[in-house]
Amino acid sequence: MNRLAIAVLLLSACHPPRDGTSRTAPPSADGVVAFETVRRVLQHPRCQNCHPAGDAPLQGDDSHVHTQNVQRGPEGRGMVGAECTTCHGLANPPNAYGPHVPPGNANGWHMPPPDTKLVFVGLSPRALCEQVRDPARNGRKDRAALRAHLEDPLVVWGWAPGRGRTPVSTPRDTFLAAWETWARAGAPCPD
Repeated sequence: MNRLAIAVLLLSACHPPRDGTSRTAPPSADGVVAFETVRRVLQHPRCQNCHPAGDAPLQGDDSHVHTQNVQRGPEGRGMVGAECTTCHGLANPPNAYGPHVPPGNANGWHMPPPDTKLVFVGLSPRALCEQVRDPARNGRKDRAALRAHLEDPLVVWGWAPGRGRTPVSTPRDTFLAAWETWARAGAPCPD
């Protein structure tokens, strides 16, 4: 390649295109692949049941609307007199209690508050990715706060949901490794 061709290539790389578009590096392939693992977990019933589009939580492996007309409430903890903790205790009841008992959690059962619903149900991979990484739509969490949230007992519960509930199918360590890969790659979203 002659010097003039090299100079033209270098100059064109430094200036934006004339059509008004911008040049951006393609998303990291490793990060995009890792996000697919993250997405599968976030859209598993154990996660998406508390992240629905509406104000009624979902329940069961089929993600049906929660019975007893349960609603999100003003802080995501249910309505007055029907708070999540009215039925959901501090831990999963023993298996001897039988099927269909409300699961529990040490931090108290809850959903995201209504101003930041963080919907997982029905979103495309790209839309889910964009929402999760956007502090304006994810509860004002930066990447470090999002990672810390993954240690919340309610999140961890998804891998040990109690009798009659299918745990998240992706092993937790695989999920966390994928999350770290995605985050290190700059949290790229799929096309």
